[in-house]
Amino acid sequence: MSTVPWWSALLPGCCSSEHKRWAFKATKPIEKQPSFSDISTSNSMLSPEDLSVSLVGSNLHVFTLAELKLATKSFSMGNFLGEGGFGPVFKGFIDEKVKPGLKAQAVAVKLLDLDGGQGHKEWLAEVLVLGRFRHPHLVKLIGYCCEDEQRLLVYEFMPKGSLENHLFKRFFESLSWLTRLKISIGAAKGLAFLHDTDKPVIYRDFKASNILLDSDYKAKLSDFGLAKDGPAGDETHITTRVMGTHGYAAPEYIMTGHLTAKSDVYSFGVVMLELLTGRRCVDKARPFREQNLAEWARPCLNDPRKLGRIMDPSLDGQYSTAGAQKVAALVHQCLSQSPKRRPHMSAVVATLEPLLELEDLPVAPFVYVAPADDDDGGDELTDSMRDNGPRRGRRQKLRSPSEGKLSDAALCREVGNRLRRNLASQQKPMDA
Repeated sequence: MSTVPWWSALLPGCCSSEHKRWAFKATKPIEKQPSFSDISTSNSMLSPEDLSVSLVGSNLHVFTLAELKLATKSFSMGNFLGEGGFGPVFKGFIDEKVKPGLKAQAVAVKLLDLDGGQGHKEWLAEVLVLGRFRHPHLVKLIGYCCEDEQRLLVYEFMPKGSLENHLFKRFFESLSWLTRLKISIGAAKGLAFLHDTDKPVIYRDFKASNILLDSDYKAKLSDFGLAKDGPAGDETHITTRVMGTHGYAAPEYIMTGHLTAKSDVYSFGVVMLELLTGRRCVDKARPFREQNLAEWARPCLNDPRKLGRIMDPSLDGQYSTAGAQKVAALVHQCLSQSPKRRPHMSAVVATLEPLLELEDLPVAPFVYVAPADDDDGGDELTDSMRDNGPRRGRRQKLRSPSEGKLSDAALCREVGNRLRRNLASQQKPMDA
């Protein structure tokens, strides 16, 4: 019996130079959809016709390259959003003018870099996962383009970008404690959904850069190029070539190539640790003992007295102490060296959701920074504020210990005194 995958004898692949234009015609329905195993073991490629048939019912749109050039202004650098292992990503806009029948919306168009680390198999895996599944915490794939050697994917646009940017890039506002919880819960729900489907999927590349945020900081998982079908039947794991990102991959997967859903749980624990500490999972710029985040932080996770040492300084103490302790204990479980001791993602969600309701979150006091003593009158106060210069100067002024900080009651008295002085100064010319 031939060991050639079932779809290798289909029409020539998308890269064939004979297929300059695709004529989508009626095709006899295929009996099964390609699995990730089929993708990883074949050197052939599905033709656009057969890919289209395999995705019947997915509501994915098939775009032409010309349509996507129109949507992105010919992939203008003014629309450039970033670049990952797959290739560059551009912002675009689709409407009736681009493709009839589509509602007007912003999109993200990802181009496969033919010279990059990922290829047609990863592109196809992405199409199959997001064409097969719909979930509030998986990024929505709107459509794809498979024309000549070009491979493109069209996603919903995520205005807030990636979690990685918010945690580690300059000029991004620091995330509040509750926002971090919300993001972690959303990501956990997306991962739990993949693990709990009839045919479980192992994400294999869970990391901060693959968690995208919408305008309301709702988290959605993206980039499924490395996804694999989970163990079936009596299998306890699958064995595969080690792929993923250093620092996030589970130790047993690195050592043996054995992959399970619990490998994703370990990666989730690493991302949660990044949310707790504000540190990258691997940072060679730090002292040697602190370069591996999981190893550095692990001794503090189950000790409430030490937990404060590793909390993100940018939180400035504005987090629930009880919530942080529960998150730290959960992270400790997720990072267990034994996969069997790690929780299921559904249990992770059940642990995290109640933390949003904790009422011990500190409320930052209102602090007013008084101007210098020689500053008299409302107009001069305005001038003083104007002369402080750019935002950086004002932030430094707020932090200066020499400035007088007033409580709410003292602030009311100070404002009243200033109003009286201002009124008196306006009345002097009239009395004269």
